[in-house]
Amino acid sequence: MTSETATQDHADEDLRAEAEPSAWARRLRRFGYAERPHTDTRERLVPPFPEPGTRLWQMFGLGPALSLRLARWSGWLGPILVATFAGIIRFWHLGSPDDVVFDETYYAKDAWSLLKLGYEGTWPDGKVANPEILAHPQTIPLSDAPGYVVHPPMGKWVIAFGEWIFGLNPFGWRFMMAGLGTLSVLMLGRIGRRLFRSTALGCVAGLLMAVDGLEFVMSRIALLDLVIMFFALAAFGCLLIDRDWSRARLARALPVDEDGFARPDLDTGARVGMGWRPWRIAAGFFLGLAAASKWNGLYFLAFFMVMTVLWDVGARRLAGARRPHLAVLRKDLGWSVLSILPVALVTYLVTWTGWFVSDNGYFRHWADDRGGTWSWIPAPLRSLWHYEHEVYKFNIGLHTPHPYQSNPWSWLVLGRPVSYFFESPKNGEDGCHTATGCSREILALGTPLLWWSACFALVYLLYRWVMRRDWRAGAILCAAAAGYVPWFHYQDRTIFYFYAVAFVPYLCLAVAMMIGAFLGPPTATESRRMWGAVGAGTLVLLIIWNFIYFFPIYTGMTIPYSSWQARMWFDSWI
Repeated sequence: MTSETATQDHADEDLRAEAEPSAWARRLRRFGYAERPHTDTRERLVPPFPEPGTRLWQMFGLGPALSLRLARWSGWLGPILVATFAGIIRFWHLGSPDDVVFDETYYAKDAWSLLKLGYEGTWPDGKVANPEILAHPQTIPLSDAPGYVVHPPMGKWVIAFGEWIFGLNPFGWRFMMAGLGTLSVLMLGRIGRRLFRSTALGCVAGLLMAVDGLEFVMSRIALLDLVIMFFALAAFGCLLIDRDWSRARLARALPVDEDGFARPDLDTGARVGMGWRPWRIAAGFFLGLAAASKWNGLYFLAFFMVMTVLWDVGARRLAGARRPHLAVLRKDLGWSVLSILPVALVTYLVTWTGWFVSDNGYFRHWADDRGGTWSWIPAPLRSLWHYEHEVYKFNIGLHTPHPYQSNPWSWLVLGRPVSYFFESPKNGEDGCHTATGCSREILALGTPLLWWSACFALVYLLYRWVMRRDWRAGAILCAAAAGYVPWFHYQDRTIFYFYAVAFVPYLCLAVAMMIGAFLGPPTATESRRMWGAVGAGTLVLLIIWNFIYFFPIYTGMTIPYSSWQARMWFDSWI
């Protein structure tokens, strides 16, 4: 045996040793762990967006140059098309029913009061005021005496913008809800694209929310919960962009060897700053608006702050920091708190401007003649604090029974949806042509197949997060938990299923991620990808069909009583 042959044999043995996993590695794989491929650290910090394919556009006979341009535009074109579809069905007959539906009796009138007085005034009882508002000619029985309200003003200011344009009528007070519901679909499409690095999965997530019954119904009713969802989703998107931007700065600071390959570096990971982070400030602004719409928006603020700190720890670990937690504590945590908390607090206070500049707002002058330990704080702020404390006591003490209240344990499985509107037209009335009579209902019910699929998707994401260390699964679970988990603390309070609209976007992202798993990795065989696409496409089409089936009871259409009864799959839905 020559020395060259012996050297080659040793080299082959080394290669086999590297190729064959150790017994420990094989054991870990059984529990879901996988060895990371050896990649450039910069790509691990900020995975690149894949170059879009042109085959679809060339199938329509377009040239290579135009196909490439359209493929690159698809990152915006796809979500815009999905949002256009969502907008069409949300604005369709938006003024129907021409009535004050459910809690519109509070928020639509409070919004008008903010528009006219800057604070919430008082109205006669709804049985008196609502017919006068809907009458022709209209009478608006608003008094400038201060009214006691239990939610911050931002959501009502949003409703008021539509009333400022179109007046105090059903279309006017629902206009902004339909607009926010449509923009939420567009945002979710773009967020899903950035999260999954896939335009197709981003569009799937947007499409799923476009055909979710709960988000659809809430987009057509003037309540506050959709406003929280919109602002929290905007904050989530801003934090995703901030994650990419800050990691890109770390990636650019990494030393590169002579082969152009960047590796983790101890000094870079521990000492290099992530620079100016405007998107984190924007997230603080949107989180402040969410909290200023309804107090449960505060939970998104708390959960998202923890999530971003963990993202920074992960970034510094990848960049090479030996003690990433200490590096984050020294370089990032202070700026994270300053760029979110003060911004959110100032934003919250600014939404109360109408109350601050008024003389008649409820409790507006409560602290004017009161001294004490806290007298150094301006009286308007102390008055607001007292007001908020009284509201807090009201909210946690709300135990009045309601026929549609539900426990959060039942929300994911659609145990008790909320009926916003119900009528029983007789034959010949309101488009009813059935001798046995008809029904009209607006039922706040998530699309069943979507929500039940989401239950499995959340379990899959929990596996991905715990066993595969997939940060995307962790981010979706964190956002869903921010909108869902806190309600378990108030199980003895009067709460409703429609509060769940705040975390609907993250259920759609979870299902989209599960669909991505159906499709398989890019390295999978063609047969595997084909059957995965069949399964994914079947699930999406069934969800769309399910939405179409329930569409009449989402929009208050007049249908035969038997058709309405067929859609009441469970007694608890009635």
